[in-house]
Amino acid sequence: MTNTPLPITSADIDAAARVIAPYAARTPLLRSPALDALTGAKVFLKPEVLQRTGSFKFRGAFNKISSIPEGERGRGVVAFSSGNHAQGVAAAAQILGMKATIVMPSDAPASKVERTRGYGAEVVLYDRDKEDREAIARDIAGKSGATVVPPYDDPFVMAGQGTVGREIAEDMAALGIVPDIMSAQASGGGLIGGIATAVKARFPETAIIVAEPAGFDDHGLSLRAGKRVAHSNTGRTICDALMALTPGEITFAVNQRLLSGAVTATDDEVGKAMAFAFRDLKLVVEPGGAVALAALMQGRFDARGKTVVIVLSGGNVDADLYARIINA
Repeated sequence: MTNTPLPITSADIDAAARVIAPYAARTPLLRSPALDALTGAKVFLKPEVLQRTGSFKFRGAFNKISSIPEGERGRGVVAFSSGNHAQGVAAAAQILGMKATIVMPSDAPASKVERTRGYGAEVVLYDRDKEDREAIARDIAGKSGATVVPPYDDPFVMAGQGTVGREIAEDMAALGIVPDIMSAQASGGGLIGGIATAVKARFPETAIIVAEPAGFDDHGLSLRAGKRVAHSNTGRTICDALMALTPGEITFAVNQRLLSGAVTATDDEVGKAMAFAFRDLKLVVEPGGAVALAALMQGRFDARGKTVVIVLSGGNVDADLYARIINA
């Protein structure tokens, strides 16, 4: 297995960086003395909440849609998402003058649905407990000829998302600092897999740790089992963006090879991380974007005395929910 070529390479991520450069924001690395004092670590934060559409998802969506041949673009694209990928696809399609249809759960945050429509996409709602979003998207694509843009299990999507890691590696190298640990949250695993590919190319000794909501730890289960395993949770988490049942097939091929471990954080711990980001970082971070920060703050991995990079992957959260969380 160790000799099997991975689905994406650092060269693919370099190519994606050139494609998205005119359109995506290059987000900075931020520091927080309060967070350093709390954790005993030297912490750098990558705020993808400042990215176009409010999350890292724009990167992968734009790279994927840009790869569609000109002759096929007139048929549009279709995607399935709880919100962040939906907005990324809708915005990318709008920029490229293409029609977008997005299949979204009926319980998705209203702000995410509204913003997706705001980018000009048609939204098709479904019941996540009773209907199969991928089947709905395939049916739409079959009838219209549209190209399906997966949220994570696609090399172009992963490479685009991997530009987050490329920027981290470049900026840390410019500072002359080698990160000991890099952590980001995962749903299907495209972001963490892309980041791992880019960071390991520059810093092979850096430990890459995936963070998940407690009870929705399919990556942790799969890494321990050595194969893709589904979590058994049938409930809900405030981290609505991180409720995939199993890791992606393509993403797990990368993550099984490159990740060093997995950690979790509870909804309450995620809320505390969001409140910290609001008070001390002056950043709005959605629940699904704050899990790695929560895990760091709770000491779920050994960070004391080490240099750690944490990705804040998104900031799209309904105002009412956000207010309740940070006021709690």
